[in-house]
Amino acid sequence: MEQEHLAVIFGSPTSQETPLVRVHSECLTGDVFSSARCDCGPQLEESLRILNARGGILLYLRQEGRGIGLYHKVQAYALQDEGMDTYEANQALGLPADARDFHDAARMLHALGIHRCRLITNNPDKVRQLTANGIKVVECVRTGVFVNANNYRYLAAKKHRAQHVIELPVVEVADSGGCHDRTS
Repeated sequence: MEQEHLAVIFGSPTSQETPLVRVHSECLTGDVFSSARCDCGPQLEESLRILNARGGILLYLRQEGRGIGLYHKVQAYALQDEGMDTYEANQALGLPADARDFHDAARMLHALGIHRCRLITNNPDKVRQLTANGIKVVECVRTGVFVNANNYRYLAAKKHRAQHVIELPVVEVADSGGCHDRTS
């Protein structure tokens, strides 16, 4: 079944402007329940503040759990609790590491008359996919890095496995066996 995506327009961006755009994939646990396991909720909140102040477009894509769905995401959480990173857990379930597709985001922007944008993201795959689908990304506006003790390994996996453009502090991280290792 196709998921219904949502576009929220702040102000009045036109095709002559280069609007700010946030393409945000649904994360029920982070966006609604403020899960500390990810940075989705804080990124959405920050983007909403920016868009409300400056204008632009929020594209909220129904791609829960990097496109694997809520039930598989909960199963992947259990594997992450055993030491796998978020990408390894998805693959251990026989699913893609990241199944998100941003083609619909490009289609939505085209339908709104937007063919170029300033993208609020740290994710180079969003830039690649939007560009491949006819949207010129003229600037990336980086989100903050919302690190805490519960999401450090998640953010490190995003940085090292998916090349997200984020700077992580060097911290002591406890693993499931009670040992400590330095991770950056």
